[in-house]
Amino acid sequence: MFQSLAQYPHWFVVGCAAVAAVVLLWLVLKLVKAVVWILLFAVLIVGGAAAVWMFLR
Repeated sequence: MFQSLAQYPHWFVVGCAAVAAVVLLWLVLKLVKAVVWILLFAVLIVGGAAAVWMFLR
């Protein structure tokens, strides 16, 4: 099913690996950005709720 990479030109294998690495890095950065936004909103919501709770207590 899988063929040996030795049958392909060296530049093609390196190029495909570089494209795969760039796509993987892009996905990781997108996930990190999403996690940062989620954490920011979580901190804002929890901080706002704590402030309201302290004010009304």
